[in-house]
Amino acid sequence: MNHNREYLSVDKRRFTRIPFNATAHVVSPNGSWYSKLLDISLKGALITCPQDWKVELGEHFLLEVILDNSDVVISMEAAVAHIDKEKVGFNCINIGLDSISHLRRLIDLNLGSEEMLERELHSLINPDKG
Repeated sequence: MNHNREYLSVDKRRFTRIPFNATAHVVSPNGSWYSKLLDISLKGALITCPQDWKVELGEHFLLEVILDNSDVVISMEAAVAHIDKEKVGFNCINIGLDSISHLRRLIDLNLGSEEMLERELHSLINPDKG
């Protein structure tokens, strides 16, 4: 998938991925790494793979998205969903109220459609109902 796209993409789980430039901070009991956020959705994030990082599918981390020119940090417990040489995809496992509020606002501003955002929130809350 080309992360330099100028458009929004919808993954198979019905969540729009928003290309967004921010710093990603990945934290585990074994250390922490800084990286670049490539895109984000209500259900996860895609980052550049930190240099010399050894990670396994399903491994859990604290993922912090640090918004530029702001004191806002979106923090979530996330599991590694896919890995390649250059990118790591995470699924959001748990996210606090402040962080989901910031994430919702970020996505709302970038989607430009309240109706689409409401559909995605419904899919997040009711994953078995389309």
